[in-house]
Amino acid sequence: MSENICKAFDKAAPCASMDEVRAGVNALDDVLVPLLVERSAYMTQAARVKNDEGLVRDEARIQAIVDRVRPMAAAQGGDADLMERLYRAMMECYIDFEHQELARLRGQGLQPRAPGAAQE
Repeated sequence: MSENICKAFDKAAPCASMDEVRAGVNALDDVLVPLLVERSAYMTQAARVKNDEGLVRDEARIQAIVDRVRPMAAAQGGDADLMERLYRAMMECYIDFEHQELARLRGQGLQPRAPGAAQE
């Protein structure tokens, strides 16, 4: 059975040299970096909305993201295990960033959430 769907894995141009490989990686980084920066802006928003150090790490959300990206990776012809490892590492970095952002926002006057207060 053949698939007519163009998978992301198959979009990589054939490379005959490391210069070609590096050019392809650089082109992808040109797309990825702005998206990752945009994602970090959402982590700043999460820090403001949660406004509680105890809410920054959300194991259920981490697992939900992993459960979402694994099949996406496989559907695109990628390695689901690799995607999970990448996402888990990325999420750890963003969790650290969110803690930093919460501290920064508190330094700018964000008042700590009252105990038992509901999230926005």
